[in-house]
Order: sequence, then structure tokens, then C-alpha cells
Amino acid sequence: MTTWQKSTYSGNGDGNDCVEVAAVGDTLALRESDTPRSVVRTTPPALGALIRTLKAGAGHE
Repeated sequence: MTTWQKSTYSGNGDGNDCVEVAAVGDTLALRESDTPRSVVRTTPPALGALIRTLKAGAGHE
């Protein structure tokens, strides 16, 4: 069974769509809570690189 976790930035209760993540073996699975059947898989290093890139570009429009 896959255990999904949502961001602490998401509110509580229904109607709070968010990105959820789950560890599946050596990979990470990501999905949007309102479309849970669409899942993207990646590795921890690749997700870390994406997050670092997004943070570095924050505010640079």
C-alpha cells in the first residue's frame, strides 16, 4: 500500500487541492490530490534539483 503525504502548506479539510508525495522503492511518486490517478515518478536527486532550480528562480520573472 502506498502512503501519500500532502504538503504542510496545504490547508486541512476537503477542497484543499494539493500535491502529494509518496516513497515507492527508490523513487518518489507525485500526484495532484484532485486527479489522484495521474502519477509522476522521479528520483530524490532529480526532485531536489527541480526544487533548487525553482527556488533560485523565485522572483525572477
